[in-house]
Amino acid sequence: MADHLSRRKFLKGASAGAAGLSLAAKPASFLVGQTTPANQRLALLGGKPVRTEPFPAWPVIENNDRKAWSEILESRRWSRLGGRYVAEFEKSWAEKLGARYVLATASGTSALATALNALEVGPGDEVIVPPYTFVATVNVVLLQHALPVFVDTDRETSQIDARKIEAAITGRTRAVLPVHLGGSVADMDTILKVTRPRSIPVVEDACQSHLAEWRHKKVASIGDMGCFSFQASKNLNCSEGGALVTNNPELMRISRSFHNAGRYYSVDADQNVVSSRGPGFSYERNGDNRRLTEFQGVLLLTQLARLEEQARRREQNAAYLKQLLKEIPGVTPQRIYDGCTRHAYHIFMCRYDSEAFGGLPRRRFLQAMRAEGIRCSGGYRPLNKEPFLKATLESRAFRSIYSARQLAELEERNHCPENDKLCQEALSFSQTTLLGTRSDLDQIVEAIRKIHGQAAELARAPLSYDDPLA
Repeated sequence: MADHLSRRKFLKGASAGAAGLSLAAKPASFLVGQTTPANQRLALLGGKPVRTEPFPAWPVIENNDRKAWSEILESRRWSRLGGRYVAEFEKSWAEKLGARYVLATASGTSALATALNALEVGPGDEVIVPPYTFVATVNVVLLQHALPVFVDTDRETSQIDARKIEAAITGRTRAVLPVHLGGSVADMDTILKVTRPRSIPVVEDACQSHLAEWRHKKVASIGDMGCFSFQASKNLNCSEGGALVTNNPELMRISRSFHNAGRYYSVDADQNVVSSRGPGFSYERNGDNRRLTEFQGVLLLTQLARLEEQARRREQNAAYLKQLLKEIPGVTPQRIYDGCTRHAYHIFMCRYDSEAFGGLPRRRFLQAMRAEGIRCSGGYRPLNKEPFLKATLESRAFRSIYSARQLAELEERNHCPENDKLCQEALSFSQTTLLGTRSDLDQIVEAIRKIHGQAAELARAPLSYDDPLA
């Protein structure tokens, strides 16, 4: 995992067979309040690492994956056009979510772009987004030549601060795009309370939150549209892929056409496709090729069979890790909104308090954790301050659409001070960390305890460990 958390990078490690839970794990109290022995010096200071074995490998590969992949290969029906597995997955995923329609796409980014096209987001429009997320959330807005309006982060939850959305709405607001970051859920009650009276569509970016719930309803089925990613690091994955979810038949009809080159679709009363051709090559709109392949569709079907069991394991291990972290000041797990009745734990997110570690900078803490054999990330950087954003807004295309005054006003509106603070204190662990044993989690906290006990010495020591953070 790179310095900053990415949807494109994931932990690799040992066999997935190590992923079972150890029910006879030691209690959290054995980890704290002890004096670290001399031979247990920090690895960064020349001691022995807490952990030398990698965490469980991802993705998990089982015989049903191999068999299904081979069948697709031999069938020679590799495209969803003429195939059946992508359609079967769409039906299964819709049933799992309790949604009417699912459209599989080439990626999570493709799903988001398809949704914005279905809503006719375009030049002159504004889309409200969070500043703490993967860049795709913003990229899809810019691809429509619309303006991303950043609403500050709730630092305790790492989600968009829904209480601040109303103040960001203008007559040009075309959509609100909240992200259910890390497997948790944004405050959908407040978001819908603000948007529904104004008839502003809500597109849920659920790319990291497979099976997460808000008040016992699956995410992506709550707003007008929702999107998932099945990229290689995701809890449900097929290397690259995504899905658009909606309960609105017209939005699904438009989305289906857009993702298949703008082709004409004839559907019955239940929105089942009757014909996708019309007379000859028939097109009803502009479009793109955002289709998923049969290889990916069948992998999603085989992995779907074990998604629930893996989700429960992450939930149980996350609860255990939270209990352990209560024993050590300075590393605080993210707060979860009361309405979030299920957390998917794609990322276990925390905040780091350097003062509790004697002023030890987060950068040095991360280096020490990695030296102890624990992969830990510093999270995202503030998207609203990324240089590419300014360069895009100053490009020829955007300058031909928006006046200098409009762009200057946007820059002034896009200050997010709480997010700036979060980006300086965030810590996170990958979902593969939570697929291990409870002994694995004990080692995470043991490493933190070692750093806490030797933080003063670590702060004074010169860097001698080869780490990209150095």
